[in-house]
Amino acid sequence: MISSNEARPGMILEINNLLYKVLSFHHNKTGRGGAIIKLKLSNLQTGAITEETFRPGDKFSRAILDNKTMQYLYHDDDQYHFMDTETFDQIILDKSMLSEALPYLKEEMSIGVNFFKDNPIGVDLPLNIELTVSTTDPGFKGDTVSASTKPATLETGLVVQVPLFIEVGDVLKIDTRTASYLERVS
Repeated sequence: MISSNEARPGMILEINNLLYKVLSFHHNKTGRGGAIIKLKLSNLQTGAITEETFRPGDKFSRAILDNKTMQYLYHDDDQYHFMDTETFDQIILDKSMLSEALPYLKEEMSIGVNFFKDNPIGVDLPLNIELTVSTTDPGFKGDTVSASTKPATLETGLVVQVPLFIEVGDVLKIDTRTASYLERVS
């Protein structure tokens, strides 16, 4: 059990038998009244975002999650298929569970899948991922030191700003937290 004033963004909490991810935390102390804690929460089952107010002494459970490394296989419409790399069991995740991960998913990549009471609830992306440039404007000789950027579309459809010397076919390291270019790998 944790107190409401111990909640932090990114935590997964169990409130009234539902799982919520804390998106933001705000402690508000008014002049006369008691302090209140405002949490912006995302329901992990429905994806709905709500803002709830709690007193500092309110308690709730921190959800215990299991994480398995799984391989992304393919998708059919809004269903994404993953395989456990140890048991070869397959699971299907709905598109709504993968909203943040979709721009980075490519077939045969390994990814951490979070489970709560043996039910999949989402994925953990690696901090960096390598993707190939599929389309971008051509680079010009001498564009190696410039601070200017141009848009590049990657193999998954993600568009990022890259330096002018990047060309089609280059493999780039992308930061999955900010969707930004880090470096050219090859």
